[in-house]
Amino acid sequence: MTVDHNRAPVLEALEDYRRRGRLSFTPPGHKQARGADPAVRDVLGDAVFLGDVLASGGLDDRLTRGRVLQRAQELMADAVHADHTFFSTCGSSLSVKAAMLAVAGPHEKLLIGRDAHKSVVSGLILSGIEPVWVEPRWDTDRHIAHPPSAEEYARAFAAHPDAKGALVTSPTPYGACADLRAIAEVCHRRSVPLIVDEAWGAHLPFHPDLPSWAMDAGADICVTSIHKMGSGLEQGSVFHLQGDLVPPKLLGMRADLLGTTSPSVLIIAGLDGWRRQMALRGKDLMGATLELAHDVRAAVEEIDGLHVNDRADFCGPGLADDFDPLPGVIDISGLGITGFQAADWLREHRGVDAHLTDHRRIGAQITHGDDRETAGELIAALKDLVRAAPGLGSAPRVDVPSPSELRMEQAHLPRDAFFGPTEDVPVSRAAGRVAAEMITPYPPGIPAVLPGELLTEPVLRYLRTGLAAGMHLPDPSDPELDTIRVMARRAE
Repeated sequence: MTVDHNRAPVLEALEDYRRRGRLSFTPPGHKQARGADPAVRDVLGDAVFLGDVLASGGLDDRLTRGRVLQRAQELMADAVHADHTFFSTCGSSLSVKAAMLAVAGPHEKLLIGRDAHKSVVSGLILSGIEPVWVEPRWDTDRHIAHPPSAEEYARAFAAHPDAKGALVTSPTPYGACADLRAIAEVCHRRSVPLIVDEAWGAHLPFHPDLPSWAMDAGADICVTSIHKMGSGLEQGSVFHLQGDLVPPKLLGMRADLLGTTSPSVLIIAGLDGWRRQMALRGKDLMGATLELAHDVRAAVEEIDGLHVNDRADFCGPGLADDFDPLPGVIDISGLGITGFQAADWLREHRGVDAHLTDHRRIGAQITHGDDRETAGELIAALKDLVRAAPGLGSAPRVDVPSPSELRMEQAHLPRDAFFGPTEDVPVSRAAGRVAAEMITPYPPGIPAVLPGELLTEPVLRYLRTGLAAGMHLPDPSDPELDTIRVMARRAE
């Protein structure tokens, strides 16, 4: 089959829809912006509403005989060397759940790196899958976790030979990467699939100087957020499949359980356009981005009190296997302030939004959407931050546990703890109880507490001191963390 990456089936169908002047007596009710509130039209512009049509019975006919979405997915698969691609308009939070459900079922085991995103834990809660946690590689000096090694996955399979597959997160939000090829080989020796949560790796297939991406490394399913490091709209995600360990029809059925019956054509159009952009110009765009990121990192490194984490920091024995320089993770501990303070000051005083924030770092993500002007504004804002730091007050202490203290026993399945009888207890009396909710510092969204874990004082102290220092905890039932939801005594 001849593949023409100049084509963009979704965008072409939208253009045809407008050219024909179709008159819709279907949803969406705004009817091509005519019914939208004028104040909303002023802010969003009519283009948003003009691109908001039904996927079937609008973009395509009622029987989807034009195969608009299918052709767009086939082009995406070809662009990234996958056998099959599925679009998601509900973010990678949906995509990773669909992947998990296609590999394991209720009470079946799945090996998962404990540095997984909260969407993976949500998948465990919904599915009843039994997690076998695989320990990340911990940098105790920098208080940061890197993806687990292939050896750790091999040990976990040896202890749990009935596991149905494995899931690894790579790259992490910090840019640390796993040896995906080695982990895939560990899985395939047992004829079970590897899922890679590569939400932060949309750009990886398009330049040889970037870390290897999941499909090229032999993974079976790969989940990618196009809106993170690509140029799709928020919630735009794809999941790719190759090989014969997971039937494509099965993966599609699992995704259909979770996905919306009203997918956003706007989001799909963003996916389609991004694929065309990268298939035609990706190497040049990413080459320029890598050059810009190199220069930004060098400039930040020259600012007193700041350090950009680099390959030497993240890679080596017992650490990550590879490194993506584009997340731009800046250690600001030399300023005597927290990442929370730094991010708040940059937004309030310089109009600059940092992404990742923790007790000692901020993330300054560089993509192909940046240029010398935006980079210059970032550097100027960081220099101003350094000058302002002495006036921000001493950094509130966050009591970060050691790796051994951070890990808690999984005493019950996440689903059983989440849906079973619960009660709220004062945090001062929560140690020794079984958590019935997630508690997740966000971003990057890696839960510190999972349902079913046996709570310990070091982790509770970490969360209390983190919250007092400015940590964002969006998911506990008590936002102030005065109480924690735990399994009722009779259920434990």
